[in-house]
Amino acid sequence: MKAKLNFLRALLLMLPLMLVSFAASSQNAASGTVVYDTGEPLIGVTVQEQGTTNGTITDLDGKFSLSVAANAQLVFSFIGYETQILPAASGMKVTMTEDTKAIDEVVVVGYGTQRKEAVTGSVASVKGDDMRAVAGSNITQSLQGRVAGVEMTQTSSKPGETMQIRIRGTRSLNASNDPLIVLDGIPFAGNLSDINPSDIKSLDILKDASATAIYGSRGANGVIIITTNRGSEGQKAQFSYNGYYGVKKLFSKFPMMDGEEFVKLREARGQFKNSVDEANSNNVDWQDLYFETGMVTSHDIGVTGGTKAGSYSFGLGYYKEEAVVPSQDFSRFSLRGSVDQKLGDYFKVGFSTTNNFSITNDCNQIFTILSASPIVNIYNEDGTVKDRVDNTDGTRYVVTADKVNDLGDKYANVRKAFGTYNTFYGEAELPYVKGLKYRINVGLNLRHQNNGSYTGVGVFSGTPTTNSNASVTNSLTTNWAVENLITYDKIFAEKHSINFVAMYSAEENMYNSSNISAKDIQSDHFQYFNLGRADGTYTVNPDYQGYQKSGLISYMGRVMYSYDSKYMISATVRSDGSSRLAEGHKWHTYPAVSLGWNVRNESFMDSFDWLDQLKVRAGYGETSNQSVDPYKTLGLLATQPYNFGGETITGFRVTELPNPGLGWEYSSTWNFGLDMAFFRNRLNVTAEYYAMKTKDVLLGISMPGTTGVSSVMANIGETQNKGFEMSVDGTIIDNKNGWTWTAGLNFYINRNKLTKLASGQTEDKGNNWFVGMPIDCIYDYKYEGIWQEDEEETRKILEPSGSAGMIKVKYTGEYGADGKPVRKINDDDRVPQSMECDFQGGFNTTVAWKNIDLNIVGAFKAGGLLISTLYGGSGYLNLLSTKNNNVSVDYWTPENTGARYPNPKTERSSDNAKYASTLGYFDASYLKIRTITLGYNFDKLSALKNAGISKMRVYFSVINPFVMFSPYKKESGMDPETNSYGNENSAVAYGQKRLLTIGTNTPSTRTYMFGMNFTF
Repeated sequence: MKAKLNFLRALLLMLPLMLVSFAASSQNAASGTVVYDTGEPLIGVTVQEQGTTNGTITDLDGKFSLSVAANAQLVFSFIGYETQILPAASGMKVTMTEDTKAIDEVVVVGYGTQRKEAVTGSVASVKGDDMRAVAGSNITQSLQGRVAGVEMTQTSSKPGETMQIRIRGTRSLNASNDPLIVLDGIPFAGNLSDINPSDIKSLDILKDASATAIYGSRGANGVIIITTNRGSEGQKAQFSYNGYYGVKKLFSKFPMMDGEEFVKLREARGQFKNSVDEANSNNVDWQDLYFETGMVTSHDIGVTGGTKAGSYSFGLGYYKEEAVVPSQDFSRFSLRGSVDQKLGDYFKVGFSTTNNFSITNDCNQIFTILSASPIVNIYNEDGTVKDRVDNTDGTRYVVTADKVNDLGDKYANVRKAFGTYNTFYGEAELPYVKGLKYRINVGLNLRHQNNGSYTGVGVFSGTPTTNSNASVTNSLTTNWAVENLITYDKIFAEKHSINFVAMYSAEENMYNSSNISAKDIQSDHFQYFNLGRADGTYTVNPDYQGYQKSGLISYMGRVMYSYDSKYMISATVRSDGSSRLAEGHKWHTYPAVSLGWNVRNESFMDSFDWLDQLKVRAGYGETSNQSVDPYKTLGLLATQPYNFGGETITGFRVTELPNPGLGWEYSSTWNFGLDMAFFRNRLNVTAEYYAMKTKDVLLGISMPGTTGVSSVMANIGETQNKGFEMSVDGTIIDNKNGWTWTAGLNFYINRNKLTKLASGQTEDKGNNWFVGMPIDCIYDYKYEGIWQEDEEETRKILEPSGSAGMIKVKYTGEYGADGKPVRKINDDDRVPQSMECDFQGGFNTTVAWKNIDLNIVGAFKAGGLLISTLYGGSGYLNLLSTKNNNVSVDYWTPENTGARYPNPKTERSSDNAKYASTLGYFDASYLKIRTITLGYNFDKLSALKNAGISKMRVYFSVINPFVMFSPYKKESGMDPETNSYGNENSAVAYGQKRLLTIGTNTPSTRTYMFGMNFTF
């Protein structure tokens, strides 16, 4: 096996030398760029030597190169555009003219492009301009609700944070469920917040295995291909500017009690008395004192152009977002560039580089201000704000916006990150074998991050003398990737089109991090910059240091064949070898195949003039996942201090067993699709059904305590995903008396199920995993209301120590012959509950009259379960005890028996009312208008054209203006989107990290924004 691999590697290394010798003999060559009538490059245009089968298609930049006979004529054809026949020449610039039909899109399918009509897998495309209709720091905010089957869920509402992306649901239990990001042809090693949305030309999402298999194990969870802006050959230098400025206001306050409500609750509870600084006549709105007006601004400048044999594109961007929370902001400086250059008739080289430097400042004191008593007096006699006040639960630091902003060097929590992502390529065309090319891609990426925190003496503490403390963490991620590709693209006998790609690639990832913390910093000015000067102890915790290195080697082959634009087939074989897995299990080979039939192109469909497209698709593919931490096959050690004689010795103990059989996690997917277009392409419909099974799921198995270790990673478990997706896009009014109206709607359903666990188990309560239930579910009692006085007979059985006004939960036990329960409520009545929604999706519509346009983008979700720790037991903001302030709730009293929340005097479990966790579950339904934009285009004004300005647009946007049909908003007034992982932003971690919640994180905002775009 090793001998064969060495032979293949040697052959691939020799191939560039062979290509150079083949190219020594020159032939007549035709080359150039094909563009829209707007000057933008046109991808996928068929370029064919007239009277022959010799042809090619234009690439991502609209460029083509073709060896032809002397005095040849070239035929340029593309669906939706007039066919052109022109004399072959070098450096041609061909402008295609649109005919009466709409342009058929061309999509990026991985190591190539395809006309949308020929695509057999599940691929969705979004143009960069469409994404930028929703302004944000990264593309995840722009994509939410845009693509059927792609769920964007907010994990943090802080500036600069990215969303959780799930393409067709969750597959794995412990391995990553994140999709692969491909930037300009090379897998992206950074964070999505590192990519400036203004640099993106288009985005293509590969959803099913037949489409993603070409990327192997890296594409197991779907693939997002990002193509950035590039120049065009022969294009004059073109300068562009895109910018906007916006003001951010609170969408709504957190629903806390005011002073009057708090006093009534304290009287109803009868537990706490007012502290020294409290008085019933006081009414402090801590949120008014803390939250500010935020800001967002973005400025991007770019220049693109080209020469006779090359092109270039450069861009510079600046983005800043200030939250409504004081001292919380995100800034990014970005620099992008690309150059493409021909070297003679057969060679081409180029590179693209994306660089950014970002700074994130964070200061989250939201729990502090929400839980503070609203009846304290925070002012001194001279009118100044006190540093601390006596609250019922002790002395508290007074937190206001002014005090936070005035801290200066006394506080810092900053993350600085620098990333550089670079792609180089060389391409050679074989002159004697038309359509055959060799290409090498090289990716070199680096990301460095520095996290520093410092809290001065007594800052945010009830005790003025609390020691200062600081910590610093540094991490470095490097990645290199090399891809060798051979492609063959040919049209035979005018009806047979074949595209073949073969690839050998290798990549390596390395990550290391270090952390140190210290106490008693000598001066606020030192902050976290020199912890060695600390007067107190400094700590290097081994749990916070890290090092990982892993590699992947891959072989791939794909063939795409089309006959007469009617019958299409795509077949892929991929083989991956991962260093992360055990010996004997490192390699896996898997296939994928998809078929398509353009029924509309059949002669028997000629009479259906109203039907422009009818295509059926079917595909099957296998993928695999190796996204476990490196060295999992080796087990895990932890340090353990112990006494040895009179000394303390540090030893090592096993915490995770090694697994010499750890291998790949496999997924197989069936996909069935239907694409239709009606009424001269004014109405387009796509519908898809998929079924996915994942087996040998990578899962941490808990070990008995007698083994001395906690777990071992193994391939045990199975999951299943099934779903339906539909997208509808239409032109309702097409330039009638200056009016145009377009609209789009997508919705999708995904049903996820865990079908197998380790060792035949049916449940893993510790991880909230239950066979037959979705991976993401809760395990808890089910809220059924509040016990009333007239239910005493049944209540005494189920809740012997309870009383009227306490929370009633569902009883799951047996009933006696008299129809009464036979036991009290216990842990057996906790049940798994699905968080899956019934369906979800998004919509957009644009109404334009002449130069004015109005655009609306929205998203919706029906059903499902939303967790709010503000109302649940883990948030400590709904204790109903008045130790802290409380969310404003309708609680039970003998005079108010129809309330949803319990009697403040009811039976308690620790600090909370018994079963208080059930109060935090809500119907997750909502319909949200994400943005409304009113714009004016100056493109047609002759004065601007005379001034050399080809495009100019101004617009005003409102982001997140409305939320409707949301039970949670009706209860709280708040945005129903999640903002935290389950283990953060609550007093006590809620369940599993993966269960997203609404917690005490940065509140949602409504943004009013003005922007301008122009090109000259």
